[in-house]
Amino acid sequence: MKIAVIGAGLIGTSWAIVFARAGFSVNLTDIDQSRLGAAENHLARIRNLKQNGRSGTVTFCPTLATAVAGVDLVQECGPETVELKRQIFAELDKHAPEGALLASSSSSIVASLFTGDLRGRHRCLIAHPLNPPHLAPLVELCGAPWTSPGVITRAKEIYEDAGQAPIVINEEIEGFVLNRLQAAVLAEALRLVGDGIISAEDLDKTVSEGLGLRWSFLGPFATIELNAPGGIEDYLRRYGGAFQNITATPPSSEVWASANIERVVESWGKKRSAEQLAARSAWRDRRLEALRQHKQSQDNLMKE
Repeated sequence: MKIAVIGAGLIGTSWAIVFARAGFSVNLTDIDQSRLGAAENHLARIRNLKQNGRSGTVTFCPTLATAVAGVDLVQECGPETVELKRQIFAELDKHAPEGALLASSSSSIVASLFTGDLRGRHRCLIAHPLNPPHLAPLVELCGAPWTSPGVITRAKEIYEDAGQAPIVINEEIEGFVLNRLQAAVLAEALRLVGDGIISAEDLDKTVSEGLGLRWSFLGPFATIELNAPGGIEDYLRRYGGAFQNITATPPSSEVWASANIERVVESWGKKRSAEQLAARSAWRDRRLEALRQHKQSQDNLMKE
């Protein structure tokens, strides 16, 4: 399998790790050549680029045209603007082999906004990862109205072979699913902290020491299935009324306003330097890697 990754920032470099670790041949390029040097240094610091005994290669390419030559899939990781994605996908459609899938890492922009005028628009789709994809395997697959169903099927096969966990979103919606769930939780968190109901630190602890422990291996439906004797339907009949009352007044757009943000930041109280944030990001990645390996080991036990 041969993959082109367009964009050598944090997401693009992480995608290169995903595909190389799976034994694929990866071509990585960026219009800013300095990013290629930074990506090369980052990849050199990653010791384990193997998965199930397989290891691939990463080749740094000077241009988009050379990067996409002979590839099976292109993973675009450019800036999150419609116009730039439209320009990039026009180039991808021009230079990539006709059978290559063209996937965007877009986190909220749907594919129909930048692929409609392409001759090969049927092979375009969204493949949105969680950051960073080499540590968090979820990939949201979402086509435009004109994306071929076979393209979604083939994309799912490729990402599964790369060790990721693809899901299929059946129709376009802004933000897809992951970010819509994240936005809903974050909006409620901003409201609770901004209104003084709880401190920012204790809000985070509610997730990291509570909900997050279950959610790290069970989704919300699997969680409530186990929280009532009769499963999901029983749970919703027992507690649905209470949740209906809670959600009857959802957070307003004011939770994103400057005044509320200031209250949240004040409650958080931590002002970290760029160096401290980088160190904490590295700590997060180590914890994610440990959790990823633990989950894989437990999943393997379940299969035995």
